Amino acid sequence: MIQYLNILLNGRLAKMEERGATAVEYGLLVALIAAVIIAAVILLGNKLDDAFGKVNSSLGG
Repeated sequence: MIQYLNILLNGRLAKMEERGATAVEYGLLVALIAAVIIAAVILLGNKLDDAFGKVNSSLGG
């Protein structure tokens, strides 16, 4: 009986460790996506501003 309870406890602990690892992986993924978005905005910011400025001036005139 004690061995059975030990097996159940070890199974639960393994699932808890997997949840922690999954949370860390998702956190790293979110950080990577945020870094890519920030880099894209920095690199393409002026070009997008110019493009929207041209569209705005053609619609206004």
